[in-house]
Amino acid sequence: MVKAVQVHETGGPEVLTIADIDLSAPGDGEVQVRHTAIGLNYIDTYFRSGLYPAPAGLPFVPGNEAAGVVEAVGDGISGFSVGDRVAYAGPLGSYCEVRNMDPAPLVKIPEGVSDEQAAAMMLKGMTAQYLLRQTFRLEPGHSALFHAAAGGVGLIAGQWARHLGIGMIGTASSQAKIDLALAHGYEHMINYSDADFVEEVKRLTDGKGVDVVYDSVGKDTFPGSLDCLKPLGMWVSFGQSSGALPEINLGILSQKGSLFATRPTLFAYISTREALEACAGELFDVVASGAVKIDVKQTYRLDDAVQAHIDLQGRKTTGATVLVP
Repeated sequence: MVKAVQVHETGGPEVLTIADIDLSAPGDGEVQVRHTAIGLNYIDTYFRSGLYPAPAGLPFVPGNEAAGVVEAVGDGISGFSVGDRVAYAGPLGSYCEVRNMDPAPLVKIPEGVSDEQAAAMMLKGMTAQYLLRQTFRLEPGHSALFHAAAGGVGLIAGQWARHLGIGMIGTASSQAKIDLALAHGYEHMINYSDADFVEEVKRLTDGKGVDVVYDSVGKDTFPGSLDCLKPLGMWVSFGQSSGALPEINLGILSQKGSLFATRPTLFAYISTREALEACAGELFDVVASGAVKIDVKQTYRLDDAVQAHIDLQGRKTTGATVLVP
């Protein structure tokens, strides 16, 4: 029997329950991974609430990333051995002590990266990689706005942008979060609790606007994010922490300067083994080099998943958070 967090009905944090589940030996084409750290992400709340339906229905084990050690391998497995340190982003089911899984999403953790760092950065770090290096490839001379700069993705993105020679503008909701983001690479920060972020972006860019807005907030930052862009700029909407966006008439993009808009997801960017290894590899490189630091700001026991979700949605967390089995 292994301990796992399960969701039997969708809803608030209280629907997360602790259960003991049977776990067999890994089958053909499977590896068994004992988790040492499990990443906490806002997308976990989307599955828990039912905003995103769980692929296999109810009940399900939430969680999309973790790090651990390979404990056993089934027949037909090559490339992974017992004792390998591994990490992954997806598939659903990481809120548990041990699991059997297809090795497709697994990557080996290199020296210089801890299990806690890996668990805390696979989703957030690879998200930062595809946003800054693929969706809109930042180059020196570009200007960018990143909402929720003190969040897990935001703190990685600020450091990575600075490493690329770009000081981004960020937004946050408190002075403490502003100070944190400034310490993680942002050149300018806007407290959207007491300032109009559109006006501030215009002021900071001499009325020009930015080349790209990375927006995981959703309802509360729309359509303001569009008003921060230069003509031909790109709005990258990759989340909706404040609520779902309204239906959008594409004509608004024309009206506001022939803008580009995209709604990317990480898993489209790592859908092949080659793409996964390239994305994770660049992330591991910048972390191992020290250019990007992964600071685990909060740690909860797996048993305390309910409180972790309450704190996450209550905006009481900053940076990375992990659950420890």
